[in-house]
Order: sequence, then structure tokens, then C-alpha cells
Amino acid sequence: MATIEECRAALDQLSGNLARADADVRGATALDRSLSCHITDLDQTFTGRLDGGRIRVDAVAPGPPPAKAEIRLAMTGDDLLALVSGELKFAKAWASGRVRLEAGFRDLLKLKSLL
Repeated sequence: MATIEECRAALDQLSGNLARADADVRGATALDRSLSCHITDLDQTFTGRLDGGRIRVDAVAPGPPPAKAEIRLAMTGDDLLALVSGELKFAKAWASGRVRLEAGFRDLLKLKSLL
């Protein structure tokens, strides 16, 4: 089982990956939205912002998200690590229910290019 430190490092790596991505991906993530990522097996939630194509983590707290973020993710720590390393494809994980993504309709349309 992944640790909270490994999950934080994976989110930092994901942020760096998004910042270095090609124009299509950067365009899809060029939103300014609140973000939460609930690591279900650790019952910890990272909160922050998706801003300018980067993920900024502001806090981590026990339990589910304390407030409803504009973009909400939920998954196990192992799935987060597998997604970031490329071992698990987001579309497959989302379709199978291993990853939950909730956002407004317009944000989902923008983010669909990531799938």
C-alpha cells in the first residue's frame, strides 16, 4: 500500500508532467479550479488548485474532502502511483470505477482530452 508521502510525491510529479506536456494537454489543464484528491485506502484528502496547468497542493487532511472542490478525484494510493508512472491508463481506470472524477460539465469537456 502506498504511503501518504509517496502519494504527495506522485501529485508533485503529475504537476511537473502537466507543465511539460504538449500544447493539447496543457490547454486542457489551463483552468483555475479548486481540486481535491481523496486517497481512499489511506482516508486522506489532498486539497489545492489546478492553476495554469500545474497542480498546487495546499493541504492534506484526514477523511473525505472537507469542502466540495470544483474538480474532485478519488482513488487508492496504489492507483495514483500507477497512473502517474504510466502503468495504469486514466480512461481505463475511470471506466472501471477505480478512479472517480467529478467536475462541472464544462470542465469535464475540457479535461476529456486527457482521457
